[in-house]
Amino acid sequence: MSEYVTVAKPEDLAPGQGRVVEVNGNEVALFNLNGTFYAIDNMCAHQGGPLGEGLLEGETVICPWHSWKYSVKSGVCSTNPSVKVKTYSVKIESGQIKVALT
Repeated sequence: MSEYVTVAKPEDLAPGQGRVVEVNGNEVALFNLNGTFYAIDNMCAHQGGPLGEGLLEGETVICPWHSWKYSVKSGVCSTNPSVKVKTYSVKIESGQIKVALT
């Protein structure tokens, strides 16, 4: 069973927004997709751009540095489908957004 860490409250992140949070010393990009929260590695596989600062279009985040596109659900890069960033399990518990450590 995964251990979860609290990273934010649901009201801290409006639908269609993303932000960078810290999970066990790692930067994770957290997104609100119409009230459902997703978390992926914050670092773009292309040149390390901060995905949590990217524009969210539907379920796709666009890296702010060079416009590589990633699914916030699967972590798969549509710009280069052979590339994938790590995804994290997210849950809401006691009014808190929690992200799995593993």
